[in-house]
Amino acid sequence: MIAILKRELSSYFNSATAYVVFAVYFFFSGLFFCDYCFERNTASLAGVYGNMFIIILFIIPIITMKTFSEEKRQKTDQALLTAPISLFEIVVGKFLGAFLLFTLCCCIFLVYALVISFFAAPDWAVLLCTFVGILLLGAALIAINVFISVLTESMIISAVTGMAVGLVISLMNYFIQIISVDWITFLLGKINFINYYTNFTYGILSIIDVIFFLSVTVLFLFFTGRVLEKKRWS
Repeated sequence: MIAILKRELSSYFNSATAYVVFAVYFFFSGLFFCDYCFERNTASLAGVYGNMFIIILFIIPIITMKTFSEEKRQKTDQALLTAPISLFEIVVGKFLGAFLLFTLCCCIFLVYALVISFFAAPDWAVLLCTFVGILLLGAALIAINVFISVLTESMIISAVTGMAVGLVISLMNYFIQIISVDWITFLLGKINFINYYTNFTYGILSIIDVIFFLSVTVLFLFFTGRVLEKKRWS
């Protein structure tokens, strides 16, 4: 698993992927930080975290689009599947590679908190709670997009499909409002990422929210493993 993790991180930093992701992530987070904290004279990063939700939905498919798609395109997937490692190690190693890159992006929020501390007293409990929330959100979205990547050999299709899924997630509240069927709105409310993530931005560390994101992560990593298992035996 460590070998797979190192290989993934190396592929990110030996290509333009990591640098493009950092540039986009830091640009938008910095833009929101200046707008909400400096322009509005507040020590709260809630507005920054809230707006970054949309950016994260669209940037994670860029991180994960080559996870398995590139292996299939270069015909190296068979060598990977026949290597003396388990499918669990392959899936988790690739997931952790993408997750660590995302975590490095999110560390910019800790820098912003330190900057704020020079001018005001930030609420560290809320800041750290939200930081945990954004990592859990990222883990769930990465797992979903890794699953999408394993289904196609085209990085473009993988990225576009992941962004489409992100768009659906971002519009979940809208769907709940316009759909009048009770059981559908109830179901959509239970899988609404926005509600679970928003609780963290308010400093609410709920076990239900944590379990939701961890469950989504584990479920889609399991699905990815099942797809790989089917390919290994075919």
